[in-house]
Amino acid sequence: MATADDRDPLVAAPGRPARLSWLGLVGLGLMVALLAAALVQARQFSLLRQALKSGSEYSVLTIYQAETEYLRLREQWHRAADERVPLDLPELRLRYEIWVSRVDTLHAERPRRLIRDQVGHRQTLEQVDAFIVTADRALGRQPELPVTREFLIPLGPALDALGVPMHDMSLGAGRHVAQEMTERAQTVRTQNLLGLGLTMFLSVLTLAFAAIALRQVRQLRGRRLVLEDLAANLREARHGAEAASAAKSAFLANMSHEIRTPFHGLMGMLSLLRETGLTPRQVDYLRTATESADHLLALLNDILDMSQLESGRMTLAPAPLEIRSLLRDVEALMRPQANAKSLALHIDADPAVPERIMADATRLKQILFNLLSNAIKFSDHGAVVLDVRGMAGADGRPQLEFVATDTGIGMDEATLERLFNRFMQGDNSRSRRYGGTGLGLEISRNLARLMGGDITVRSKPGEGSRFTLHLPAQPLDDAQAGPLAAPRDGAALAHRLHVLVAEDHPVNRQYIAALLEDMGHEAFFTANGQEAVEAASARRFDVVLMDLHMPVLDGVGATRAIRALPDPALSTVPIVALTADAFDEARERCLLAGMNDFLTKPVSPDKLSTTLRRLFGAEVDVAPASVPPASPMALPALSAAAALLDEAAIAMSLQAMPAHRLGTMIATFLDQAPETVERLRSAVRDAQPLELRINAHAAKGAALNLGLAGLAATAQALQEGAAHLPAHEIARLVQLYEEQVPRTREAARRYGLLGPAVAAD
Repeated sequence: MATADDRDPLVAAPGRPARLSWLGLVGLGLMVALLAAALVQARQFSLLRQALKSGSEYSVLTIYQAETEYLRLREQWHRAADERVPLDLPELRLRYEIWVSRVDTLHAERPRRLIRDQVGHRQTLEQVDAFIVTADRALGRQPELPVTREFLIPLGPALDALGVPMHDMSLGAGRHVAQEMTERAQTVRTQNLLGLGLTMFLSVLTLAFAAIALRQVRQLRGRRLVLEDLAANLREARHGAEAASAAKSAFLANMSHEIRTPFHGLMGMLSLLRETGLTPRQVDYLRTATESADHLLALLNDILDMSQLESGRMTLAPAPLEIRSLLRDVEALMRPQANAKSLALHIDADPAVPERIMADATRLKQILFNLLSNAIKFSDHGAVVLDVRGMAGADGRPQLEFVATDTGIGMDEATLERLFNRFMQGDNSRSRRYGGTGLGLEISRNLARLMGGDITVRSKPGEGSRFTLHLPAQPLDDAQAGPLAAPRDGAALAHRLHVLVAEDHPVNRQYIAALLEDMGHEAFFTANGQEAVEAASARRFDVVLMDLHMPVLDGVGATRAIRALPDPALSTVPIVALTADAFDEARERCLLAGMNDFLTKPVSPDKLSTTLRRLFGAEVDVAPASVPPASPMALPALSAAAALLDEAAIAMSLQAMPAHRLGTMIATFLDQAPETVERLRSAVRDAQPLELRINAHAAKGAALNLGLAGLAATAQALQEGAAHLPAHEIARLVQLYEEQVPRTREAARRYGLLGPAVAAD
């Protein structure tokens, strides 16, 4: 512990007035002496600058030169006026011009000031100027008279009269300059004496300061022991704080998972509530609630990511990844946001970018989503561009560069310095205008560094921003890429896809099963969204075909629940929407929920094959079946069936299955029609518009897949009018649906799809 002698002498003890120590006094003296030395140096500098500014020596030299040239001109003038000597006009003109030029220099600022300070010399300069005006009539640059002895002789006395005044002016200027130099030398001598005295004073004070400093060093040695004890205590406190921080991070991670479970239930209920009959005001309230729920979910995800990064529990799940497929997914999610602000969105990959790499697709998407979302958020016009380039890094290894460029508001240097700090945005006004927590960029950069890369940024206010994500990328060949790149053997599939199909309608399940079976894939079916989440949690599927309108939990809620699974291998499964709604709003809801693609009913073999190719590459293509299906053009087509059957949809179905199998599905659907009609009438009778819409939507989707256009149109009218049509209008549509069933059966029989064995009355 420190003793009383170890106390800082600058700090007063309790109950005693404060006093300055010797060290403080000496330090104050040093400061005063240094200030005085600085003033002396400044004074000397001022004198030197004044001497340079005055330029008196140069002015005296100018006056001397003018007098010298005057004497030469006077001598040449008398020689020219002497009739005994030949007239040498060139020499006379030369001497005159030189003298005039010297006189002109006397009119400069410094010589004029020196001449003006001498009494009587101003009249001398005026007398010289008057003579020059007269002589210029013959000797000037534009002479009016010829140079003759008659002109020169009369001016001789005037020229002689200038001799004495000009000589006096030279002598006076010399005396004036000599006096200035004497005074300046005396001042410099005085300043030097002051500087010498201050130097000696500073030396004494420095020695005193050194002696006192040595005493302070001895005192500091004692304090060091006390500080070492304090440092040991601080280390123990830091270890405790780090342990508390780790516990906090673990608590946040656990709580985030615990909160998200009921939260997804809430969002699922909001999704179901959207399907009920709501007034415009209620729809607006529901939209606000859904947006708030999405925002809260994003905050929970950010908090979970930050807690995992802090606690070191964040792990990556590298897997073979198709870069261009990932970019298509990113574009599908970002385009609705860009379209909402009328921004152009361009995503492009350089040819040098490899087809496949080993990377964590979920985390890479998370980084790109954050960069593009910020670019769209802070841009009000122009374009947002994502360029992907392949290059060699500083160590020569392959590297990918993702460059996100926008035309937004940009950032200044101060903003860039704190950009990646937690909870930091550009400024408070920006945070109020654009929203956000400031976690996204820090999480993105930490994820990039966890992957072995980094994020850099360049920006200027008003010129937009440019974020660059650098990632190491080792290209994969076909042998390394796994099942995604397995070679094909003739018509057989190299990669048999395991497809989870979430579909509540039994006929639709049969239809999708037929399409997938014909393509060589294996299908697993669930009847609602909750079962789909449970199945996706239990095992890994290659792809999920998700119907949007299902009981218990709809497709959007099921997708969000799958995306929230803690296992990245399960939560990143590609999900494709299946719906009879072809509206942009439905597509946007699917993509925002985390789906990868969107298929509208009727689902044709071409559509499904194209979607699978887009997700998994050309390796999922299949050859035609060994038994070619019957061509619809070879079947009888009746004009009476035109309004009931969709020949194009039937033709697409016959590309994937034989006619007898399609006929069996149609017969099954028509046999179940009485039960469907009864459910529709029960919903009308009990005033349950939600049940009416769900059953009508299911019937519409199945009818579209089977090419039953009349029943599909009536079911769509029921679905759309369930919330606002009068009860008698809805009852009339149900009656129309019931009446269309036997007519549809007869049209299918005449079309050749239903034979006597399967056609029932």
